[in-house]
Amino acid sequence: MNKTRNTLMLLLTGFIWGVAFVAQSVGMDYVGPYTFNAVRFIIGAIFLLPCIALLDSLKKKETANSVETPQPPADRKILIIGGICCGLALAIASTLQQKGIALTTVGKAGFITAIYIIIVPVLSIFLKKKPRFIIWISILLAMAGLYFLCMTDSLKFSRGDTLVLLCAFVFSIHILVIDYFSPKVDGVRMSCIQFLVAGIFCGVPALIFEHPTLSSLFAAWAPILYAGILSCGVAYTLQIVAQKNYDPTIASLILSLESVFSVLAGWIILGQALTPKEIFGCVLVFIAIILAQLPEKKSLPSSETISE
Repeated sequence: MNKTRNTLMLLLTGFIWGVAFVAQSVGMDYVGPYTFNAVRFIIGAIFLLPCIALLDSLKKKETANSVETPQPPADRKILIIGGICCGLALAIASTLQQKGIALTTVGKAGFITAIYIIIVPVLSIFLKKKPRFIIWISILLAMAGLYFLCMTDSLKFSRGDTLVLLCAFVFSIHILVIDYFSPKVDGVRMSCIQFLVAGIFCGVPALIFEHPTLSSLFAAWAPILYAGILSCGVAYTLQIVAQKNYDPTIASLILSLESVFSVLAGWIILGQALTPKEIFGCVLVFIAIILAQLPEKKSLPSSETISE
């Protein structure tokens, strides 16, 4: 049941991120990449503060008759370290993505970003987490689907493509950092800390290089609020909560559906037509996700074990 719940939360995360591509594109018409990221991360952190207070009050009501033990300093230290590591990875990856999108096409950026579904299992091998064979099949299917879905240009690499490729690598690290810390800490609190760290990390260069004004921020209020509340406050928090005790490689596959959802959102919301090639790509990615969810076959006991 927990796996099903976590899978649904990751699907919702991918959906919110997919629709957020529209918000990111529109928001960049008014403010620079550092400013856009800094404001949305700070909004995400502020959004989570009342959520944390509400969850704490509900928890106190549940444990009203029991003696509540304070959080040990060691746990708080892990929480802060995890939030800082996640925040730095998120800030660097998001900045590379925003800068890269400005120098390449959206299709190529979406495809190259999704390369994290290959990078995550490769890095997992070094962390002694060997993916199952069916997962590698799913990865190949997903990459093929994302190619048909996103790629309309040549594979020639530009400077923007290189920045997005670096972004995919850092997003892979972000996924693995969450995989390491999420079972050890409160997911909502760690998410709040990561947004605060990411907001500060992006806010400093925003003030130095972009000199944002209130008029430009008000002009971009709708995409910034969507990116801050839903894409950050809701989706990234769902990612942290859902990845607790969840295979990071399968999580990366499900999250890659953001590319599919972005195309579907353009079709439904903006009336952009889907080509047969794009529909075929969507089908391949969905098949890859279904294959990755198939349960692992348990080995039957040997005859010697049965005889004993």
